[in-house]
Amino acid sequence: MSRVFIALSFLMGLVVLSSNYLVQFPVKYYGLQDILTYGAFTYPIAFLITDLANRSYGKQIARKIVYFGFVVGISFTLFFSTNFSDLISVRIAIGSGTAFIVAQLLDVQIFDKLREKSWYVAPLSSSVIGSTVDTFLFFSISFYATGVPWFTLSLGDLAIKLFVTLVMLIPFRLLLGTFKPV
Repeated sequence: MSRVFIALSFLMGLVVLSSNYLVQFPVKYYGLQDILTYGAFTYPIAFLITDLANRSYGKQIARKIVYFGFVVGISFTLFFSTNFSDLISVRIAIGSGTAFIVAQLLDVQIFDKLREKSWYVAPLSSSVIGSTVDTFLFFSISFYATGVPWFTLSLGDLAIKLFVTLVMLIPFRLLLGTFKPV
């Protein structure tokens, strides 16, 4: 299991790094620049990773993956995508870390409470709640009072995250058989 743990933890860090980088870029097509960033497309994968770990290995291992992914993701973010002379870039790192740890640990707890329901209830419920908390924490910490339209960006990002959360049910269901259930 240590190999799977390391792989999931590293993937978690990679998702955080890519999402933190991509959130800096609004989608500039179809007038979406004030309501959507590219980070919305990658971040929900973090919930898939957490939920697979939780379903297969339990909440203790899922928490460890969250903590490990947090350290890896924030370290990568600080080294590779944070411009320390730019206040927004620093706030993105702080907002990302705060929102990630709160939302992912909330996801683990909610998933664990709902694990006995139908296969889709726990990942869907925990990811929707986690994504909502993550989105508003991240955008308010990162962009409040900066001139960036953070509230509309957060609504647009949340809409995409909720759609991607639904799509992530497909790989979740397909991958359930590849891990040993708790």
